[in-house]
Amino acid sequence: MEKHLPLKGLTVLEFSQYLSGPSAGLRLADLGARVIKIERPKGGDACRKLAIKDLWADDGSSLLFHTINRNKESFAADLKSPEDMLLIKRLIKEADVVTHNFRPGVMDKVGLDYLSMKAINERIIYAEVTGYGTTGPWKKRPGQDLLLQSMSGLVYTSGNENDNPIPFGIAIADIICGAHLVQGILAALIRRQKKGVGALIELSLLESLLDFQFELLTTYYASKQLPKRSAENNAHPLLSAPYGIYATTDGFLAIAMVNIQQLANALDCESLAPFSQEDTFSCRDEIKNILSKHIATASSAYWTEKLHAKDIWAMEVLDWNKIKDHPAYKILQMEQTISTGNGKEIVTIRCPIRINGQRLFSAIPAPELGANNKKIIEALSSKTNA
Repeated sequence: MEKHLPLKGLTVLEFSQYLSGPSAGLRLADLGARVIKIERPKGGDACRKLAIKDLWADDGSSLLFHTINRNKESFAADLKSPEDMLLIKRLIKEADVVTHNFRPGVMDKVGLDYLSMKAINERIIYAEVTGYGTTGPWKKRPGQDLLLQSMSGLVYTSGNENDNPIPFGIAIADIICGAHLVQGILAALIRRQKKGVGALIELSLLESLLDFQFELLTTYYASKQLPKRSAENNAHPLLSAPYGIYATTDGFLAIAMVNIQQLANALDCESLAPFSQEDTFSCRDEIKNILSKHIATASSAYWTEKLHAKDIWAMEVLDWNKIKDHPAYKILQMEQTISTGNGKEIVTIRCPIRINGQRLFSAIPAPELGANNKKIIEALSSKTNA
């Protein structure tokens, strides 16, 4: 399958670190692109030392670094060194795409802004991620995921009405912005194929999180009212009862959109009989309170069986221990094993995309800092001598 990957033959120079830019690079590499990380000679990508739960690979890099930098190469270069900059500029001349997620002005200072790169390679696709955009009062603020979740209003979508702001338990701004970055790059590649021109692609974590909340923001613009989380079992502040997660005797049950009378019949819950579908938002908290007490009397499996018998959208809430052993998870073949340079095996997730029925696996580990310098320099030298 590797030789048929759609981006094979494309070269991406990744000046990015941490999560947003590298997560985009990971997907481009999964799809066949050659991704070369341009890293500082001392330390490299700061994500190498950003450990989650103090988990490390035996090459001294964090497990987190390995999850989003597999299948890439590393070229260590000092951007303040004239000699190294000559090599970087030669790489730019050969590259198709450049990505970076530095604060505004950083790449300009070293002469690697879009116009400078375009002067070297007019077909270059230059894709940059900032925290809040390149202009405005927040442009110098730190573009960190939790801060962006907090400043974008996203933390008021989870939890119940009287809860404090609750962030997503994942770097959602980085991952979503990385996905948007890939979309922009692919669009620019298609245009370049048609018209022969490069592009400047600009994204910010803030814009990606605002776009992520398009349902809520569109409703807010129309109503001029902030979304209100339900008093209990909130799962979406704009949706009516019964939408939410409910405790059972042995776990939790998720119930999505459903006609309230159909739900009452399926659960044998007489207390819901007085409510019509028109009541499900105005009486949202009351309905959810009734459901909470009723569902708490039996197991998740009991309720799931009754609801599925009536084709009602409900599922048992699973943790990773439970889903990992489930046939529905196993059939997806989402896991893959990579081996670090020292032989340690790491189990991670494969690319979720399938092409012509083929799953995309890549067992190539994240590179050690500067691991590909010699090979890359030799290749540049051979082109010069040719």
